[in-house]
Amino acid sequence: MDKLIHQGEKATVTNDGATIIQLLDIVHPAAKALADIAESQDKEIGDGTTSVMILAGEFLKEAKSFIEDGMHSRIIIKGFRDASSIAIRKIKDMEHKVTNHQSPEFKDLLIKCARTSLNSKLVSSYKEFFSDIVVDAVLKLDEHLDRNMIGIKHVAGGSVLNSFLVDGVAFKKTFSYAGFEQQPKKFADPKVLLLNLELELKSEKENAEIRIDNPEDYQSIVDAEWDIIYGKLENIAKTGAQVVLSKLPIGDLATQYFADRNMFCAGRVAQEDLQRVTKATGGQILTTVSEIPLTALGTVGIFEEMQLGSERYNIFKNCPNSKTATIILRGGAEQYIEEAERSLNDAIMVVRRVIKNANIVAGGGAVEMELSRIIREYSRTISGKHQLVVNSFAKALEIIPKTLAENAGFDAVEILNKLRQKHATAGAEGRWYGVDVQKGSIFDTFENSIWEPSLVKINAISSACEAACLVLSVDETVKAAKAEQEVTGAEQAMRGRGRGRRFRK
Repeated sequence: MDKLIHQGEKATVTNDGATIIQLLDIVHPAAKALADIAESQDKEIGDGTTSVMILAGEFLKEAKSFIEDGMHSRIIIKGFRDASSIAIRKIKDMEHKVTNHQSPEFKDLLIKCARTSLNSKLVSSYKEFFSDIVVDAVLKLDEHLDRNMIGIKHVAGGSVLNSFLVDGVAFKKTFSYAGFEQQPKKFADPKVLLLNLELELKSEKENAEIRIDNPEDYQSIVDAEWDIIYGKLENIAKTGAQVVLSKLPIGDLATQYFADRNMFCAGRVAQEDLQRVTKATGGQILTTVSEIPLTALGTVGIFEEMQLGSERYNIFKNCPNSKTATIILRGGAEQYIEEAERSLNDAIMVVRRVIKNANIVAGGGAVEMELSRIIREYSRTISGKHQLVVNSFAKALEIIPKTLAENAGFDAVEILNKLRQKHATAGAEGRWYGVDVQKGSIFDTFENSIWEPSLVKINAISSACEAACLVLSVDETVKAAKAEQEVTGAEQAMRGRGRGRRFRK
């Protein structure tokens, strides 16, 4: 289920664990430790942030009853760590490995993993539509799979199904000067020049102090300033580039100069957009135009400026060596588009993770139920308090299928009993049975293509266990009040001196 977080005039609707944690003002020091695991899960894996928070909370809930009964926290920590190591080892035994990355089945696998990630999101109704976009975008990247090479742009208005993928780069039209409307807005196979250079007429008196004896000499200084800017513009025009982009401003003189020569220019282009254009076109970002090598120019199949909603967008597509992509997200409300972006980010991270490490397990709570059964069986082979702790870890793992059933609006107790019975009696055939959120029953999630990277589960369980153990290892909270008192005393002394000065005056 989604949470609505209200901050001043801004409202955020999301069910992304890492986003919720970032927006909350967490004061409690132990709670901050739990917040850190959601952020680490988001940075390392990109998905499973909600799962890791739910698991950590459930581990602590199970541990609370033991602490209240007088059990030492070290016994609980040891039991949790033993159970966690068994769970991680069993996930690695169960995971399904994909070795042939070039096969059509591998792309199908990526699409199914993206769909599973989008299942619990606000855009779950359009998971087939967005999973294809996400997989196509990730497959366009090079072997490093740099997340920054996939841009996501918001365009308010229209249906969410009007969203589309650009095979290249797209960014909103930048601030432009007079003369921009005279420039061509579409090119086929143009050369692209990328700059980190300001193309404006600058007065040299800002850079140096100039002293003249004869007022007539001032005209020569003005002429030199014009010669400097025109020299730069002529060097650019000689290269044959038809599209000129710069991170810094391109002024009205340069804009009109390029318009007269049927060239397009855009200044103040964002750094990340300029980097994506560099990757897509094969060009280089230059900081000088005194000598421009032709190898520094990029090429693009089609450049055009088009209207999207109420905004104008510059679009570079059909790039010869495109290693980047841009997703244009449409939608009615800005909050909906922002949550759609967070959902797609999770799906992108999952697909990247599967490409890097193509080991998958079934989702829908199936893995957690199977691990719960295995750890319960292990607990029967040990004795003493250790057995109780390990058994409670197994019980805590059931919170994932329980939460799935509750959020789908079904009887969680009934579904959990069915899952326990199936996993206990069906053997290897029943180990992939999880929650069917469509029919309110159970089914084989592996057969029904609900797949997740095994690293999501491994990282979630290990991180949640570590966070719970961190909190359990604390036996006392001490508030460092001494420093606060010193500050308070210093403030009082300053106030006293201030009152004295006012009185004397």
